Amino acid sequence: MARALFVCLHNAGRSQMSEALFRRAAEGRHQARSAGTTPADRVHPEVIEVMSELGIDITRRNPRKLSRADAEWADVVVTMGCGDECPYIPGKRYVDWDLADPKNQEVETVRATRDEIDRRVRALAEELDR
Repeated sequence: MARALFVCLHNAGRSQMSEALFRRAAEGRHQARSAGTTPADRVHPEVIEVMSELGIDITRRNPRKLSRADAEWADVVVTMGCGDECPYIPGKRYVDWDLADPKNQEVETVRATRDEIDRRVRALAEELDR
């Protein structure tokens, strides 16, 4: 079982979608967490909306601050726009996904970001299966 950590700035959009979609794709074979370097007060409403279209309820999720312990826990750390604020732990695998922040975006744009994240997390789960 591998552990994936998804990190973005506010843990209110990309990383929340990534965690939820990875959990669905991994079907219990792997674990996931998400966090942000500067957490927002809440998950973006447009993110909640597009995730609900897939039957995934993240209304009760709360953005949380990234800790060094999170990075130490993970086998792979997927970063999305946090740059130098993400802690570097030697020996950990880091992957950077260049994805637009969904904050204040049109639902169609957030939906496209969600679908791209879904494609990437499925590929990551398959890779971790090997």
